[in-house]
Amino acid sequence: MILQFIVCIFATISFAVLFTAPKSELIFCGLCGAVGWIVYLSCLELDTGATIANLLATLALTLLARIISALHKMPVTIYLISGIFPLVPGAGIYYTSYYFIMNEMAECSKAGMDTVKVAGAIVLGIVFGFALPQSWFNRLPHLRRGR
Repeated sequence: MILQFIVCIFATISFAVLFTAPKSELIFCGLCGAVGWIVYLSCLELDTGATIANLLATLALTLLARIISALHKMPVTIYLISGIFPLVPGAGIYYTSYYFIMNEMAECSKAGMDTVKVAGAIVLGIVFGFALPQSWFNRLPHLRRGR
């Protein structure tokens, strides 16, 4: 799991560079993505299923992105969009398209529904993460300085 954490940091940083995130924030973008991935893997080990694992990982990622955003006084999208990269169901989209092209409609439907469930879980994780009041996160820089 440690190797996956490290690889995920580099993969997320690579996406953050492509996304033109500020250079000073690249390591934090990588951390967000890696934490989300580790939460996802941990949930899978607990047999939660891919949908719930994605929901919890995205929620953790969103909360971490909001915390880092408040501490660094940067937009949360820098960390959130870069960090969500490892959780995006690219393989599900690929297999849905593949089965469609191969005219295997039963497999296409199954892969498509699984992909839609994961995408919906990602959206809900972000929504739940943004449901918390911004004032909670705005206090963090003051707590860091000891006020």
